Amino acid sequence: MPRFAANLSMMYAEVDFPARFAAAAKDGFTGVEYLFPYDYPAQQLRELLDANNLQQVLFNAPPGNWAAGERGLASLPGREDEFKRGFDQALEYARVLGNRHIHVMAGLIQPEQDRARHRAVYLGNLAYAALLASRENLTVLIEPINTRDMPGYFLSEQNMAQEICEEIGVSHLQVQFDMYHCQIMEGDITRKLQRDMCRPQAGIGHIQIAGVPDRHEPSEGEVNYPYLFQLLDDLGYDGWIGCEYRPRAGTSEGLAWIRPWLPAK
Repeated sequence: MPRFAANLSMMYAEVDFPARFAAAAKDGFTGVEYLFPYDYPAQQLRELLDANNLQQVLFNAPPGNWAAGERGLASLPGREDEFKRGFDQALEYARVLGNRHIHVMAGLIQPEQDRARHRAVYLGNLAYAALLASRENLTVLIEPINTRDMPGYFLSEQNMAQEICEEIGVSHLQVQFDMYHCQIMEGDITRKLQRDMCRPQAGIGHIQIAGVPDRHEPSEGEVNYPYLFQLLDDLGYDGWIGCEYRPRAGTSEGLAWIRPWLPAK
């Protein structure tokens, strides 16, 4: 039975961020994720989780200067110290919020830049983060992101993500499989899930969904999500599915698609 987490960075934008926790709980969600927690004290977020009986599922490590267009630091040469400080901050928040997964964004690369150098930096930073995470029983996630929505993103294909995890070879580093991004870049979601779910190294630690091509409700577009939810059950996936989509209108009004899978009230 799928377990769904509301992505509070995209859903419930009708209300201020702190009010989104109660809104998600009212609609039947038991878990939440979002991009970044750092605008709020960790204890304030912990209190919002507790007040609404919600579990923190996932957030991202600091991405650099998001407002200036940066989309992660992990593969950027010369930014290693900043990456390490940011990951330390993410660990501090995870200790309070209780999530077991932290997504580390790779960053952008320009065509003229040395991809091999970026890859070497990426592997070094991920090995550092995974070692720290392992000491606290946390898992670092890396996510292939489509280059239509995020041009120049360093990591965009599932094979590359799995290969990187296998090359580093530690159990606390896995792939965050976003079906929306995968469908846009590669398709063939079923075979990729079947291939990657049970790899002895790497594998899939978290899943996210959205309708394709417009990133609205998963009931819209070209992907047959009910089929994929059943496939995940058949494959034995017991993790969370993050609803990382932009509601077409009101968030609550667009949730008819999820009713069969939410816990009965």
